[in-house]
Amino acid sequence: MRIWFAEHNWPWNPERYRFPTEQMLLTLFPGERPEYPETPPDMEGDEGILIALSRGRAKASISVLVKRGGQLRNGVASFPSIALDEPQEQVYHTVSHALKQAFYQAGTALLGHDLPWGSLTGVRPVKLPTKAMLSGKTARQAQRELEKEYRVSAPRAALAVECARAALDVVQTMPANSLSLYIGIPFCPTRCAYCSFISADVKGSLALVEPYVDALCREIELAGGLLRERGLHIHTAYMGGGTPTTLWLEQLDRVLSAVERFLPMEGCGEFTVEAGRPDTITADKLNVLRAHGIHRISINPQTMEDGVLKAIGRAHTADQIEQAMALAAERFGGLVNMDLIAGLPTDTVEGFGRTLDRVLAMDPANITVHTLALKKGSRLTEEGGAACPPEAVEAMLALAGSRLRGAGYTPYYLYRQKYMSGSFENVGWARPGAVCAYNIVMMEELQSVLSLGAGGITKLVDPERRKIVRLNNPKYAREYLDRWEDVAADKRAAADFQAGLLN
Repeated sequence: MRIWFAEHNWPWNPERYRFPTEQMLLTLFPGERPEYPETPPDMEGDEGILIALSRGRAKASISVLVKRGGQLRNGVASFPSIALDEPQEQVYHTVSHALKQAFYQAGTALLGHDLPWGSLTGVRPVKLPTKAMLSGKTARQAQRELEKEYRVSAPRAALAVECARAALDVVQTMPANSLSLYIGIPFCPTRCAYCSFISADVKGSLALVEPYVDALCREIELAGGLLRERGLHIHTAYMGGGTPTTLWLEQLDRVLSAVERFLPMEGCGEFTVEAGRPDTITADKLNVLRAHGIHRISINPQTMEDGVLKAIGRAHTADQIEQAMALAAERFGGLVNMDLIAGLPTDTVEGFGRTLDRVLAMDPANITVHTLALKKGSRLTEEGGAACPPEAVEAMLALAGSRLRGAGYTPYYLYRQKYMSGSFENVGWARPGAVCAYNIVMMEELQSVLSLGAGGITKLVDPERRKIVRLNNPKYAREYLDRWEDVAADKRAAADFQAGLLN
């Protein structure tokens, strides 16, 4: 869709506001892509979006005129003119917010309905009520702010506030000298059709696995020494990927032995390992995990419908998932997370209901319900695969919420992604006392997370200055093996950053 910015009154070049404009375009009209022609529009004949900023003595306003499908709608959002004289970053925030509000008004008038998350476009909607309640507002006030300021639907606003309460509980448990840990294993038995993660089919990258384990153990040793020297320890830990249990038994034991030997895990209250694919789970591997003090695992069926499993490229059956859960129950006492995805190709609302029934019968401690996101780089997107229509996804999510609450689960963390069907969300549900604190820490960016392994992104969080620094490990396993000096330098920088927060 063509987008024009009227040239007058903008505090800076209006091109700076392309990002919030494109966020709203993706949210409202996911099939459209932005274009920025040089010639001005003729809104009588052209289809597109015209955005203008006007400034009066007391009030300034953003207007967004959208013409699509032969229909024309306008949205306007105002704010005090004095806000344009604030520091640059505050001005950008104010103008961007008003632009999104105006665009949302015009866009939903064209669509004929509101969106579940209103004008919110970010990954982390729970940050808003968390921040509000930390500042002294009540849960009700935080919910009303989402509904009024961002036009979030009442059910979604209430869901965000429930997750914010869980985040506030975790904040109380974080010692000042701690950080969380992520360890990445970028290999899977096969690559799922919907996956865009940095992972490789282990059959095609077998020669990389052993040297990768060697390099990862080396990074673990370095990181452990740096953290211990600075008096830091690990608060929560997560090993993901990929599928860590793709590793051979000896390799898995070697990585966890390195963690146990070198990293300051003495104060770690929670260590989760992703055992997502049931075709990688054996009794011996689960015994190794327990022997190294792993607290919980994640087994991710995504669906319990064999036809849907086949459609997404899974080489296992629903019965194998139940067999893996039986093994896990013996060793982890039910402290297992299971991931489901609403909207998978060939699935139906009835099939998703059968999946919920079978998963609830296995009684996991946590169930995470994802909405399918058609991500760039996934086979499903590249091959033009069809997901379920948004109406069916909405029904699946409503069914999940009803069934899970009825079974005693409550929501504790939530996030959104680009290209999600129906602009919905992913929600983690937990039994009482079974919240996975790492998920909250990572998603709400409450604490620094040190990432080890290929594709990992270390996030260094300074809560006082509300500053986040990101350090990226090399993206792919081969790059990771070839760039040790860069990896080592980032680990030193991360340890110094975290130690600096204590001074």
